[in-house]
Amino acid sequence: MMSKYNTKKIKNQGVYKLVDKHLPTISKKRFCECGNWMENLADDEVAKMKVHKANFCKNRFCPICAWRLAEKDAMKISVLMDYIKAEHEKDFIFVTLTAPNVRAGELKQEIDRYNDAFKKLCKRDEVEKINRGYIRKMEISYNSEPKITCDMWHGYGRYIGRPMGEYFERKGLRIGDENPNYNTYHTHFHVVFAVNKSYFKKADYINQERWLELWRGVMKDDSITQVDVRRVKVADRRDKAVNEIAKYAAKDEDYTKSQEIFDVFYEALKGRQVLTYNGLFAEANKKYKNKELEEYKTRDETKYVWLILYQWGSVEYIEKRRREVSEEEYKELKKDSEDEMAIG
Repeated sequence: MMSKYNTKKIKNQGVYKLVDKHLPTISKKRFCECGNWMENLADDEVAKMKVHKANFCKNRFCPICAWRLAEKDAMKISVLMDYIKAEHEKDFIFVTLTAPNVRAGELKQEIDRYNDAFKKLCKRDEVEKINRGYIRKMEISYNSEPKITCDMWHGYGRYIGRPMGEYFERKGLRIGDENPNYNTYHTHFHVVFAVNKSYFKKADYINQERWLELWRGVMKDDSITQVDVRRVKVADRRDKAVNEIAKYAAKDEDYTKSQEIFDVFYEALKGRQVLTYNGLFAEANKKYKNKELEEYKTRDETKYVWLILYQWGSVEYIEKRRREVSEEEYKELKKDSEDEMAIG
């Protein structure tokens, strides 16, 4: 159904007010009009659809396009992992690399520090020995809570998978105290490494404590207390590793809190490559782009019979035209349809 697109289009209009000063006239127009019309293929009951044509802007900060890209990336990453597992007989580990939060003025420099440190990490003998390729995603979040809340205390850290209460206790803090991370930005890397199946049984295995030591060393920062490492068992779109790698570089609920905060995110991420491929993943990504990995995609057996045009009507999408398509016509239309994106 179109409810998800309704929500994202409404958010798009809100973000437009924030991004306006950063874009040239043509780009501003594309951003504002993103998703104003969509032509979708739909099944008989219009319960499932996929995009045939639309006017998407593809801007990183557009809620519509960021959501669509995350959905596509999740599908692609699961395909790449399935291919590497089957054809190269590799397993995977999921590593989350963090460091203490920084203030707005330090964010761009912090991203540079992460990038340089990660390059050094991959050149360390222990990591170079086990790495057969990786996907790395950079994510930035903003902390807007002035006080430590009950939810924050009992909730799990978004990056390290451990209760935040442990972190606050180490600092001698309690619920209701001032949040030491208020009005700060948190950069972190999510990385999936392809490793030999023997990795988990041989001496070249790197435990969590050693990963922490290595990351501290390349970051030159002993204040880093956590690195999360886990084995990836299922390479599908529901897996934590796939979801974390595929999701947004920044969440719109973070960067839409004010113009000032949006400006910090925009300037920090402008021109940055947030998703990178290396080794076997880089090779597999080329095959994916060349449509050489189609057999690893989940086959869509839906019978699409309608071609429906939707237009944005200020608060929701309105159906403007619907016509039935024959099986022969559908086969032709399918060539231009976006198989990665099915909604409903």
